[in-house]
Amino acid sequence: ACVRGNSNRAAIAHLHRQLYGRLYPVLLVNTDGSTVRLRYHEPKRILMLPLDSSTLPEAERKARLRRHFPSKPKAKEEETFEGIDLNTYKQFWKK
Repeated sequence: ACVRGNSNRAAIAHLHRQLYGRLYPVLLVNTDGSTVRLRYHEPKRILMLPLDSSTLPEAERKARLRRHFPSKPKAKEEETFEGIDLNTYKQFWKK
């Protein structure tokens, strides 16, 4: 089964290319928040540079780590049926 490539193939899914034939305008965001427009080999809108955590103050570094790795949810207590009065729900039972 031969698959013919046409203009509709890229509309269904992403482009299946390893190299792109041109450079695309991209917005580069530095760690301090400043932005620079440059030409990039892949069609993207924004590139963000990674933040160097060794330059941050200790409190801000710990806050960032807490945001990235939140604590595990605490286990809830299991609900028991001992304190429930079954006569209040008698009207919902089928006979």
